[in-house]
Amino acid sequence: MRRQSIKRDNPPTIPPALESGATTLGDPHVLNDVLTRPVPQDVSRDERATEAPAPAAWTAPVLSGSGDAVVDLREAIRAKLTFTLGRTPETARPRDWFAATALALRERIVAAALTSERSVPNKRVYYLSLEFLIGRLMSDALNNLGLTETTRGALRELGIDLDAVQEAEPDAALGNGGLGRLAACFMESMASIGIPAMGYGIRYDHGLFRQSFEDGWQREAPETWLAEGNPWEFARPEATYAIGFGGTVTLSSPEEGVIRRHWQPAETVRAVAHDVPVVGWRGRHVNGLRLWKAEAGEPVDLARFNGGDHVGAVAARMRAEAISRVLYPSDSSAEGQELRLRQEYFFTAASIQDLVARHVAERGDVRSLPDHAAIQLNDTHPAIAVPELMRVLLDVYGLSWEDAWHVTTHTLHYTNHTLLPEALETWPVELMERLLPRHMQIIYLINWMHLEEQAKHGRQESADAAAYLASISLIDESHGRRVRMGHLAFHGARRVNGVSALHTDLMRSTVFSDLHALDPDKIVNKTNGITFRRWFHNANPGLTRLAVETVGAGVLDNPELLRGLEAHAEDPAFVARYAAVRRERKEALAAIIAERTGIDVDPAALFDIQVKRIHEYKRQLLNVVETVALYQAIKAEPHRDWTPRVKIFAGKAAPSYVQAKLIIKLACDVAKAVNDDPEVADRLKVVFLPNYSVSLAESIIPAADLSEQISTAGMEASGTGNMKFALNGALTVGTLDGANIEIRDHVGADNIFIFGLEADGVRARQAEPDYAARAIQASPRLAAALDMIASGRFSPEEPGRFRPLTDDLRRRDQYLLTADFDDYWRVQRSIDAAWRDPRGWWAKAIRNTARMAWFSSDRAMREYAEEIWRVRLG
Repeated sequence: MRRQSIKRDNPPTIPPALESGATTLGDPHVLNDVLTRPVPQDVSRDERATEAPAPAAWTAPVLSGSGDAVVDLREAIRAKLTFTLGRTPETARPRDWFAATALALRERIVAAALTSERSVPNKRVYYLSLEFLIGRLMSDALNNLGLTETTRGALRELGIDLDAVQEAEPDAALGNGGLGRLAACFMESMASIGIPAMGYGIRYDHGLFRQSFEDGWQREAPETWLAEGNPWEFARPEATYAIGFGGTVTLSSPEEGVIRRHWQPAETVRAVAHDVPVVGWRGRHVNGLRLWKAEAGEPVDLARFNGGDHVGAVAARMRAEAISRVLYPSDSSAEGQELRLRQEYFFTAASIQDLVARHVAERGDVRSLPDHAAIQLNDTHPAIAVPELMRVLLDVYGLSWEDAWHVTTHTLHYTNHTLLPEALETWPVELMERLLPRHMQIIYLINWMHLEEQAKHGRQESADAAAYLASISLIDESHGRRVRMGHLAFHGARRVNGVSALHTDLMRSTVFSDLHALDPDKIVNKTNGITFRRWFHNANPGLTRLAVETVGAGVLDNPELLRGLEAHAEDPAFVARYAAVRRERKEALAAIIAERTGIDVDPAALFDIQVKRIHEYKRQLLNVVETVALYQAIKAEPHRDWTPRVKIFAGKAAPSYVQAKLIIKLACDVAKAVNDDPEVADRLKVVFLPNYSVSLAESIIPAADLSEQISTAGMEASGTGNMKFALNGALTVGTLDGANIEIRDHVGADNIFIFGLEADGVRARQAEPDYAARAIQASPRLAAALDMIASGRFSPEEPGRFRPLTDDLRRRDQYLLTADFDDYWRVQRSIDAAWRDPRGWWAKAIRNTARMAWFSSDRAMREYAEEIWRVRLG
């Protein structure tokens, strides 16, 4: 069949190799150039290179589905299915249709990239993150290219349903939780607002584990998201770098009085690039996400293989490939610690080498790197970038120490995401010296010069000089000599930012207080944000349509227009439509719950949801204990008019985190007891959905009535789940922690449910001896719930199963569950009363949606660009 052309006002030029449906997407160097050398359409003229005028921007149609476009895409999908995948429509599986559709869309992404300016941008952002929780990419690509309805029509003509095709796409297993999802949101926003950027991470073969339950116990299995390849990515074998480990450092003969050091690694691993295009809103801009795969220098030792040692012949390959095999190997063993450090150095070193080589190729002089590049370290994992960039500048490019330090400290920036000691990584000096000997030399010298500088200011003469110098040193001498990676990142960065107002203030006054005193302007705040394209347009199309019909299509480009919904918060007709959208999403989630757990839930009940990584400070246990107390209350007064509630949990516990896995087991055992009790009936149901993921979150969040954000105050840096829920109209029950404070300020104190101690109160209570025992004694309801759990009521086959949880609460209660329980119970009963007033509830929900525009990641990225990276936007 003859292909018909796509009719657009400003159609992108599709290269002949793409138009013909060829398997190879043209010259890979061309696309690499496009993905790594973009210039935004809205950057001011003095931020652009001026070699060539900009071509006309292609504004992708939104919700388009014209006949010619449908036919063209239909034939492109058919060609990919036949000639690339070798399938016929009759033999194709849903996964084949997904791959064929993704490949056809990928061509259009290339076309969109080619319409961007091809000249070198004046400044580019490099975003280094150990996690990128990008989830499924098809819905993002379709939405941002404006091809959702075109693709739906094309597939319909082939007898295929788009929703089924999207369901066949596996979630990219490249992250654990909020850190990785934030990185994904930021990458999409940078592409959408026109910030030239490249993300850097690891192409994990299996990533985070796939979670299942066996009698309520979490079981982990490898995630096989790459089992059939990734149609979105482009392999870049020409972008391969040698990453060294171990070995020795030698000195060269002085040249012009300068002694050079040469690192001779004992082991070398190849970092091979794979690029995933990141499409911005309306397809006007495309950035790249470069993921590194670890490979051995030689796939097999032929001499050993031919000598009969078939296993030993591939041992080096297995050791090398383990680096990019699994996200976050357990660090409970020495081997696990070493592998995690190898992961962090591997991707950081490959990224630094890549971006420096690109800069030198474009600009010539490595000294100008700060003028044309900004490197953002997403949390402490890439902190090794400080000595690695110094090593490259000193040993490869021959800069003096002063010049190298200037370049490093004016190019690197560091985002801190947590105040928890276990997340502020430290590495044993012995391990660092053995694995990265050259880097330890550089760290020692950085630290010596840092401490000498403070000595010049007379601090060594004070009575507490030793304690002070110990607090600011990059080496912690009190716990077996360890390198403080957070201190290293802080010292080597031009700017350090927190991710909520409270978190930033706590950074200044706690973990980095002494360093902050040395440089009071270094720490700044940049509150997190979320991409509305993913978490509103894609996740909740019904509510998005309602917003467009109510305040206009401009809301798709400018979320500030959501504020117009507030005028309709008490309009019965609008409220009815808003509630109908929520009901539709709740019915869809109820179907998922029934399919995956066998539990039937009533969509008319209050959907009370807590979904996030399982950790004691996030206090899923507080929610479970309150569930037990509510269960006891219903049993005690079965004829009372209880507000029907469905408690929904989801999240994964780290495989070696015993206490977190026990909390999951308790939640599952409580669910079984409650759901099987006929006396409780539909007044209370408890569900724990397995294998939480981005795609599952997109089904859960729009169905939520109540969003549980109940971490111990002062311990959650920001949170982004709280923003996603509130944007979709869920009311928040939470502590004044992280971004909850700013959400309260924006949505209004009357439209959020706050309880519990504030951060100052938490610290004061923790200093009191026996506070937990006193709190339990003062709360008969809490005591009764803990007694029921400890008695074995939910584990009759093993009565003492949950004693480790209850005993810990009675003895130390590190995360203040006992202190906050009664106030949590109080606010939950006020939520019951609010739910029984539908008019008031929906008015609060609508105001939440209307007032959340500030929490867009577009806003966050503009702040980073203007105030940290110094990238000027038009």
